[in-house]
Amino acid sequence: MLLALDAGNSNITIGAFEGSKLLCQWRLRTVHKQTADEWGILLHNLFSPVNLNIEAVDGIVISSVVPPIDSTLAAMTLRYFHTEAVFVGPKTDLGIGILYDNPSEVGADRLVNGVAGFRKYGGPCVIVDFGTTINFDVVSRDGDYLGGAIAVGVGIAVEALFARTARLPLVEFRPPKTVIGTNTVASMQSGLYYGAVGMVDGILERIIKQLGPDTKTVATGGQAGLVVSGSRYLKVVDEHLTLEGLQMIWERLHRP
Repeated sequence: MLLALDAGNSNITIGAFEGSKLLCQWRLRTVHKQTADEWGILLHNLFSPVNLNIEAVDGIVISSVVPPIDSTLAAMTLRYFHTEAVFVGPKTDLGIGILYDNPSEVGADRLVNGVAGFRKYGGPCVIVDFGTTINFDVVSRDGDYLGGAIAVGVGIAVEALFARTARLPLVEFRPPKTVIGTNTVASMQSGLYYGAVGMVDGILERIIKQLGPDTKTVATGGQAGLVVSGSRYLKVVDEHLTLEGLQMIWERLHRP
């Protein structure tokens, strides 16, 4: 059994795979001060309720954009799973080229999304990942990771409106009933929602113009479904894209 971990700034998403089949997934908060023992015990506790045998785990692959926890996760995998984790990075054999000016600057999750997007949908393609930031990851027709765009995430925008104003409340991000809000909460939800949709569509419009009209677009991450419902260019939501990309990379690295 393979464990795939995608460590982001806000959450760590974990998937258990049997071959290419995703058996179960969990989402935990990214806690910088958590020890290797705490991570190990936490992962062990996840398996019992879903009747998975943690002793069957014989491989772990990790994409991380949180360097302070990398050594802790590495220690946890050795101590609790008796295996050395594979950390995905620009020097990993990904099966795609990386045309970024400095490949070491690319977040591991962005490369993983590029691999999964190209393998599942072909190129050219754009993967829009809704996390702490909104990442646009672009892969060419020939399977080269070109780069993309990084925009302010929905959660950051919601928190900023609340924190930087005296009278605006903290609101839920969701599609409003109408674009014209008739109270403060509705007005904020309209601005946040259609602001996010407009930003995503504006960037995608320019990318598609550069790559060509046959460019595929795929959304993944926390608010993907909400934004897709109002988008002109995003129609496909692939919830498990990053975890599946990690499994694809592991499989490539361990082919006989």
